[in-house]
Amino acid sequence: MKTALTIAGSDSSGGAGIQADLKTMTMNGVFAMSALTALTAQNTVGVQGIFEVTPEFLGMQIDSVFTDIRPDAVKIGMVSSAELISVIAEKLTAYQAENIVVDPVMVATSGSRLINEDAVSTLKEKLLPLATLVTPNIPEAEVLADMKIESPEDMIRAAEKISKAYSCAVLCKGGHSMNDANDLLYYDGKYQWFKGKRIHNPNTHGTGCTLSSAIASNLAKGNDLATAVERAKEYISGALAAMLDLGAGSGPMNHAFDLKEAYTK
Repeated sequence: MKTALTIAGSDSSGGAGIQADLKTMTMNGVFAMSALTALTAQNTVGVQGIFEVTPEFLGMQIDSVFTDIRPDAVKIGMVSSAELISVIAEKLTAYQAENIVVDPVMVATSGSRLINEDAVSTLKEKLLPLATLVTPNIPEAEVLADMKIESPEDMIRAAEKISKAYSCAVLCKGGHSMNDANDLLYYDGKYQWFKGKRIHNPNTHGTGCTLSSAIASNLAKGNDLATAVERAKEYISGALAAMLDLGAGSGPMNHAFDLKEAYTK
């Protein structure tokens, strides 16, 4: 069985972060492991608190995984401080990790900021150059490319800038009132659009975490980049189309929409 590691923060309400990653990886057929960067007090309406782990303890978690069950892919989500980002970069370099998907989480769906200012420069300097793929949404891509994105053409230019700056593939995610759910994959000097299904579901808590984890899972299974993105997009469309409705704010998706085993009865 293929394996994947998520390095991210916990979401106490279960819709995003580590919880979404573990559910997604399991549903996409890989054995899921985790290293927590932070605990959050969080729900569908906002983030009430963040409690970071120490850099030393994060390093120990990553060591524990790599020295026993080596992951075939690594997904990196919420990392709120420069010190934690540095530890991750150091460990992934030491273990020569493969299939690294970085979701540069800066702001939660609810609008709460999740990363310190100094951490952004460390992310750019140390972590993005290790990435196989980075998956920014429009606001995140604007930060990484240092430009405004107001059209599909801008998405292409921004993805190209990010890809050339960090020598990685880029999936620039649509939404945020642009291009609906159409995502742009830029790699090896070329680009490819992935058309999303228009699903009128206001409950989108954890979509970024889920998409990046699904991509990492498919890379772990040996799929090429374009196939991994396509399969991940299909999975997230199914999870949204299940129309789960929980919480007072932007609720979670049903990650287990395709689960049909006897034990779910």
